[in-house]
Amino acid sequence: MDHFIYRDGVLHAEDVAVTEIAATVGTPFYAYSEATLARHFRVFDEALDGMDHLICYAVKANSNVAVLKILGDLGAGMDVVSGGEYLRAKAAGVPGDRIVFSGVGKTREEMRMVLTGGIRQFNVESEPELAVLNEVAQELGVVAPITLRVNPDVDAKTHAKIATGKSDNKFGIPIAKSRAVYAQAAEMAGIEVVGVDVHIGSQLTDLEPFRNAFLKVRELTEELRADGHNIRRLDLGGGLGIPYARSNEAPPLPMDYGQVIKDTVGDMGVEIEIEPGRLVAGNAGIMVTSVIYNKEGEGRDFLIVDAAMNDLIRPAMYEAHHDIIPVLEPEVGADKVEVDIVGPVCETGDTFAKHRMMHPVADGGLVAFRSAGAYGAVMSSEYNTRPMIPEVLVKGDQFAVIRERPTFDEMINRDKVPEWL
Repeated sequence: MDHFIYRDGVLHAEDVAVTEIAATVGTPFYAYSEATLARHFRVFDEALDGMDHLICYAVKANSNVAVLKILGDLGAGMDVVSGGEYLRAKAAGVPGDRIVFSGVGKTREEMRMVLTGGIRQFNVESEPELAVLNEVAQELGVVAPITLRVNPDVDAKTHAKIATGKSDNKFGIPIAKSRAVYAQAAEMAGIEVVGVDVHIGSQLTDLEPFRNAFLKVRELTEELRADGHNIRRLDLGGGLGIPYARSNEAPPLPMDYGQVIKDTVGDMGVEIEIEPGRLVAGNAGIMVTSVIYNKEGEGRDFLIVDAAMNDLIRPAMYEAHHDIIPVLEPEVGADKVEVDIVGPVCETGDTFAKHRMMHPVADGGLVAFRSAGAYGAVMSSEYNTRPMIPEVLVKGDQFAVIRERPTFDEMINRDKVPEWL
């Protein structure tokens, strides 16, 4: 469920007409619904009701500080994968003891930053990282709480570029090797073992891979406890998918996901951490763009819009689907036409959809990309010297720009010409 619906023939974000936002900030832009963000967080929280748990929002999905503050104020923790994301979480008012630091390439500088600023735990991904973290912690005179991210060699049945739990992925420590690494960690003066971490991928639409992974974590936890480790937290990652193509996708509900957790590890006396990102933010956002031209080609027609692959790269990178709809509601029974929806960037890959059936939109008209709240703005760039597009937050009948569009002068003046030129 989201809060983007037609009212009086115009698409609204909560109680604000999308046309009003477009007239104020120009296109393209992202718009987020605070009510949808809050609702999706609460759905996950309710799914783990009765268990000791913390919902750590995956900051990489949408890292705008306003978004993080909404979730942090609701009690969310944060799952960060860089020093920059850590600082964003802190800027949003989230305390260090609710921040988990994941990622395969943590640097010494990042480790020092979060050990000094406060951290709930490091999800350690390799033996070299563990050794470096131990050194840094001892230099600072502190102890670093850790889980080891284990790779369970489970097929997540998702896109190859967002699968993370197979043995040939770069993530985690092979589960068969993990007991030996836990034994090493237990001997390190700067390390405190607190739990086990697993994450098998993103945009999962089947619960069975989760069940398989969690059962492997259960078995490992029992073995580690027998080895003398005080395993008191299980970080089960995120990855639950959302319905990008609403006509034919029906991913599992958070309540069903929560039941899998309860069925597999709910009796182990541990605190459960999960790290949803896409399901919290994805359907809480849209990208709105204007039609520049309707172009007739040979054998196909093109809808050329002012958003491009630098603004929303998922279709170019993952062949990802987004429902694309007119901002002005079509008449009931109106005919659709087949078009390729493309942007102005000089790349053939700057294509959002091919052979898409949709209602005609005239030059200058507005269209909205649904399910664009996650992995949209955060993955954008200034390719072709195109300004990063604004992000707008809506609450009820009010809206505010939470990231402004830079001017061309601001972009160009970041470049520095050496004295010898």
